Amino acid sequence: MKAIVYNGPFDVSVKNVPDAKIVRPTDALIRITTTNICGSDLHMYEGRTSFEQGRIFGHENLGEVVEVGSGVERLKVGDYVCMPFNVGCGFCENCERGLTGFCLTANPGTAGAAYGFAEMGEWEGGQAELLRVPFADFNCLLLPPDAVEKEEDYVMLSDIFPTGWHATELAGLRPGDSVAIYGAGPVGLMAAHSAIIKGASQVFVVDTHPDRLALAEQMGATGINAVGDAAVQQILDLTDGRGTDCGCECVGYQCCNQHGHEDNSATMNSLVASTKATGGIGVVGVLSRRIPARPAS
Repeated sequence: MKAIVYNGPFDVSVKNVPDAKIVRPTDALIRITTTNICGSDLHMYEGRTSFEQGRIFGHENLGEVVEVGSGVERLKVGDYVCMPFNVGCGFCENCERGLTGFCLTANPGTAGAAYGFAEMGEWEGGQAELLRVPFADFNCLLLPPDAVEKEEDYVMLSDIFPTGWHATELAGLRPGDSVAIYGAGPVGLMAAHSAIIKGASQVFVVDTHPDRLALAEQMGATGINAVGDAAVQQILDLTDGRGTDCGCECVGYQCCNQHGHEDNSATMNSLVASTKATGGIGVVGVLSRRIPARPAS
C-alpha cells in the first residue's frame, strides 16, 4: 500500500509499504477514504518529537471497513466508520470512566495511545491506503447511510471538532457565559463554534491572522487581532473590566509573543489574565515540560 512516511525533520514522502492487516481477532481493516493533517503532525514533521523514521503519519481518519477479525461483533464489511485519534481498549479503568485518551492497555507502560503519533504506541497512522484499527468495536464510530456524501464533515469527528468542543468542556462553559479563545487555527475555530452552539453570550477569538479572524467572525465571534497585554486589555475593555467567565488555550507551545518570537507561555499567561478570578480555563494546545527546539530546515 502507499503511505505518508516520516524520513526525518522536514522530510516526508509517499512510499510503498507492507499492507496493514488483521493481527488480532478484535481488529478491523479500514480502506481510508479521507484523512486530515493535524498541527501535531507538523510538530513531528519538524523533528520536534521522538517520532521514529519510517513511521506512518495520520490520526484523523475515516474510511470503509474491508475486513474484520473473528472477535468483531458490531461492524461488517462495507460499513463506513470514523476513528477518533486516540486508541482505547474500552475496558481498562480509565476507558470505563470515559477517559479514553488515557487508556492503560493500548500503549503498555503509558497512559494514552494514538495512531501515527510519537510515544503513543505501536499503531501506524492512517495517511495511507489501509489502516489497522485495534479494539475495533470500541474505536470505530459507525456512520449513517449518508457517510459518503458527507465524509468531509464526518471526518471532523476524528479529532478537530471534538478537541474544540472539549476545550469548552474543560473550561466549564455554560449558556450565557463569556469566553475568550486563544488561537484561531482549526482547533480555536472549532472551540468558537462549540461555544456558540452551547449558547455563550460573548465569544472572543484572539489571533494575529486576519483571514483566520474573519472566519471566526463569520461564525459570530468577536475577533481580537492582538497578543499579550494588548489582547488582554481589549477583552477587559469589552467585559467592563471583569474578564471573561471562562477561556480556552488552543495554540500550544508554538505560540508567539508581541514580537513574533516563540514564547511557550504567552497564551497561557494571557488566558489567565483575561479570565475572571472565579472563571474556568480549558487547555487543549500541546504543552510540554520539555519544549523541543525547532531543527534548522
